[in-house]
Amino acid sequence: MKKKFTHTLIFCMVACGLGYAFYRFYLKDTKTTEVSSPILSLTDKLHTLINNTSMKQEETIPVSSPAITEADFTISPITEEIKARINGKSYKADCTIPYEELRYLTLYYVDFNGVIQKGEMIVNKAIAQDVVEIFYALYTAKYPIEQMKLVDEFDADDEKSMAANNTSCFNYRTIAGTTRISNHAKGLAIDVNPLYNPYVRSNSAGETEVLPANGTPYVDRSQGFAYKIDTNDLCYQEFIKHGFSWGGAWNYSKDYQHFEKK
Repeated sequence: MKKKFTHTLIFCMVACGLGYAFYRFYLKDTKTTEVSSPILSLTDKLHTLINNTSMKQEETIPVSSPAITEADFTISPITEEIKARINGKSYKADCTIPYEELRYLTLYYVDFNGVIQKGEMIVNKAIAQDVVEIFYALYTAKYPIEQMKLVDEFDADDEKSMAANNTSCFNYRTIAGTTRISNHAKGLAIDVNPLYNPYVRSNSAGETEVLPANGTPYVDRSQGFAYKIDTNDLCYQEFIKHGFSWGGAWNYSKDYQHFEKK
């Protein structure tokens, strides 16, 4: 009996000692130090991995901008504000085209850096809807256009506008080298990416003239280069589908940038 009591006492003492040790090292010390427990360590690592994964997913999800639809491509009459911008420039004092025959368009396009831009154009009201449909098709296909500003931003200087590769339409002027009124003067002709698609002709001296002058490297249409308009190009196909003719098909001169509808 005494021996059994002794064993029980020893067991209790050992249990108490282990209990104190557990308290000392696993409970009390956790107030100021991290417990080095394999189970807790694994749990913490798993929790951290989940959090980090969620953060990376949030960082890589792009913020979506509202989708641009054809309804955002607008057609408006020429307002007093627009008149103030074009009077004395593209709309010259001797202009015979009434404001009522012209329309101001808001068009969207994708620039050479792949960025969506808002452009503007003045056209004849007879082709306004065609132009909206054409440029909406180009926009949805991410067809690259460098810039699209009113030619008035270049003081209605056609050479400056072309040299800057500006896509434009209305400019009351004559055909280069002649006294004939251009279809641009009527708002019935559009030049697209003109730097890479120059106007090429022979002058009275038999010399080749290139407009814009800095478009000379792109006169040879047999070579491959970006932004070239030819019969396989989407821009050409869309304009032709809407009843326009292409200056690149002319016999005596070539105007690769030019589309017109009479």
